[in-house]
Amino acid sequence: MPVSRRAVSLIVIALTLSLAYGIWYSYSVVLVALLREFGWSRSVLAGAFSAFTLVHGAANPLVGALCDRIRPLRLMAAGGVLLGLALWTDSFISTPWHLYLSFGLFTAVSVAAAGWIPALVQVQRDFQDRLGLALGIVSSGVGVGMLLVVPLTQLLIDAYGWRVAYRVLAGICVLWIVPSSLVLMRFAPERAPVARPASGLGPTRDVTLAQAMRGTPFWLMLSAFFFGNVCSQTLHVHQVAYLVDQGVAAIVAASVVGVVGFSSIVGKTGGGWISDRVEREKVYVAGIVVMLASVAALAMVGHAPARGAIYLYGALLGLGYSVTASLIPAMVSDRFSGPHFGAIVGVGLLGSAVGSAVGPWMAGYLFDRTGSYMTAFGIAAGCGVAAGAAGWRARTLRVRAARGA
Repeated sequence: MPVSRRAVSLIVIALTLSLAYGIWYSYSVVLVALLREFGWSRSVLAGAFSAFTLVHGAANPLVGALCDRIRPLRLMAAGGVLLGLALWTDSFISTPWHLYLSFGLFTAVSVAAAGWIPALVQVQRDFQDRLGLALGIVSSGVGVGMLLVVPLTQLLIDAYGWRVAYRVLAGICVLWIVPSSLVLMRFAPERAPVARPASGLGPTRDVTLAQAMRGTPFWLMLSAFFFGNVCSQTLHVHQVAYLVDQGVAAIVAASVVGVVGFSSIVGKTGGGWISDRVEREKVYVAGIVVMLASVAALAMVGHAPARGAIYLYGALLGLGYSVTASLIPAMVSDRFSGPHFGAIVGVGLLGSAVGSAVGPWMAGYLFDRTGSYMTAFGIAAGCGVAAGAAGWRARTLRVRAARGA
């Protein structure tokens, strides 16, 4: 594929992810709207997001296996159709079980089909020469979703209500994801040969899913996914509600999500570029440190909710979480690149899904019991430390294996 078309393909996939995961992160503002209209408990509302992330994660191994057999862009186009239908269904929610079924199940499967795994497999096949940077560029689309889709959702909610907001988002998703994926599929090679990483860190043979699961590196990657997402998703889901509790206007709180998104674009692209030149695990641990600083910053906002402090928190979270989120798939590819990569990374992302489910539900449960998020923030910080330790241990094992120890 010519260089110009390769660049266009990254931008197109990034914009698709901005919509798919803009839906994911816009739940933080929809949660506040549902809380006001129905008065459901925060554990019930956060539990719906936890169900969403669990279903999304459970769907990932199937999506990954499908991507090893059919063209990822074809699956992404089908996911766009499903996502439009799911969001339209979301607009009719009236009871908790409706929320869990429509958003927690149907929307989750749709986002998985249109989202990260098809994008990851497509990019991993075509951009092994600059994998870190390529993954950073496409995953920065998630930041674009935070920057644009979340505030747009809040504006639509303020003007027309959350039901209309979901219907507008449904139309946007179908009109972009389906045609862009089909057009891009015409120019992308049907199945590019899987090259070994330019860093030289890749495996010397193709590894099956069963073989990967018998080794320690796979479980360290899964642990990093799990603990990192407990930390980051606790903040992502509850940050708007927490800030509103501190007296911050809802639109200002939603704009913080935009700050998170903007800084994540910088973090993912920059972190990916650096990781092609510096050991990925070192960059990953640096991202964890920044994310831990964001936990402390958000906790301190409760004592002084000044706008500057709020936006500083958003910038730190965006930089920290984005580096970690985009680098783990590249770290998996360094170890398990090959024809079974889709299935391996899909199963590995189950750790991400479970962490994304546990963190927000735990924070909602503790808030309902204590009236405070401080304990939840402390647990999130501890999980961030565990994620960094898993990433560093993975580096230790890789270096030791390279030295023949």
